[in-house]
Amino acid sequence: MGLSDTLLKESIDTFINNDMTDTKPTILIVDDEINNLQLLKRTFRGSYNILTASNGYEALDVVAKEGDAISLIVSDQKMPQMEGTEFLKKVNETHPDIIKILLTGHQDSDIIVSAINDCQLYQYILKPFEPEELKVAVSNGLKKYELSSRKTLIMKDLKELFYKTIKSISCALDAKDPYTHGHSLRVTLYSLILASKLGLTDSALEEIETAGLLHDIGKIGIPQAILCKQAKLTDEEFEIMKDHTCRGEKMIKNVKKLHAVASWLKSHHERWDGRGYPCGLKGTEIPLFARVIAIADTYDAMTSTRPYRKALPHEVAIQEIKRCAGMQFDPELAEIFVAHEAEIKAAKENPEEYYEKLSFLQKYINSAEAMLHLNQQT
Repeated sequence: MGLSDTLLKESIDTFINNDMTDTKPTILIVDDEINNLQLLKRTFRGSYNILTASNGYEALDVVAKEGDAISLIVSDQKMPQMEGTEFLKKVNETHPDIIKILLTGHQDSDIIVSAINDCQLYQYILKPFEPEELKVAVSNGLKKYELSSRKTLIMKDLKELFYKTIKSISCALDAKDPYTHGHSLRVTLYSLILASKLGLTDSALEEIETAGLLHDIGKIGIPQAILCKQAKLTDEEFEIMKDHTCRGEKMIKNVKKLHAVASWLKSHHERWDGRGYPCGLKGTEIPLFARVIAIADTYDAMTSTRPYRKALPHEVAIQEIKRCAGMQFDPELAEIFVAHEAEIKAAKENPEEYYEKLSFLQKYINSAEAMLHLNQQT
């Protein structure tokens, strides 16, 4: 079984195990009249975990504490201090996925339309109501919540699987050559540090992290004898090595989420002066993120021990990047990289700990795993 197949099986097994956990849905009932509150509790007793509140403010406190566990709210409209629509509107701002049912004694069309639009109301029920009518409404509402939750969980699982697979591929690639162990992670780390100084969005930084981890994926098809050769490569061998940029693009360009990343992988050995490969792009013809990765990649290559030479000191590598600004590298990016060389050096000395702090993908994976643990506990 391949690596991706194993991860997929683990994700499916986790989903199935979670799905088989027998837990009652939790509903919140809000009504200022004690008799109505008791009636509603009796109506749902035994079928659900029931939370109660006697006014909107008290109910907001309950939502603040238990919101992630609450699937559905049944609220009265006419309550002192805060009406049901105002309460449900506030709930919708923080927990839009919770199903909301409003009980009202007046068929006021303006209130109902406002509640539907502002609170994302699932259903309103006129008082007096038949308990069976309310039971059906709650049951149907919970089915909608369950479908929405399943879709969200599946998407989270797939996204987590996607990121874990990228990281696993990156680790497998580095493992091909003992001299480049950790190279992809360090290039990603230096790329993130440089890119974070450009005022980019979190989404853009997520993409550059993905590109950094995969930038050398095309080397998977390069023979081990060439990758690990201790002597200088022949011209023929160097041409094979250079082809890893195009191979990398071909490997991921058909993955919709990685379409943009593919072009950055192809271009990360282009040079600012147009003397790079594979296409001889020049200046801003080279994608911005490829220019970022080019500096990070070269810095790590210089400061890492290779079969044919020992690692260069950090200070020597920084001077070389300064010297090559405007020739090999984007001069503005090189200037920013050099200006933050102290941070780069700190990251170089403790890459795994530093990466843990900056990684968007790892934060997402940690968040998904924490959510999974929470679901298992509830």
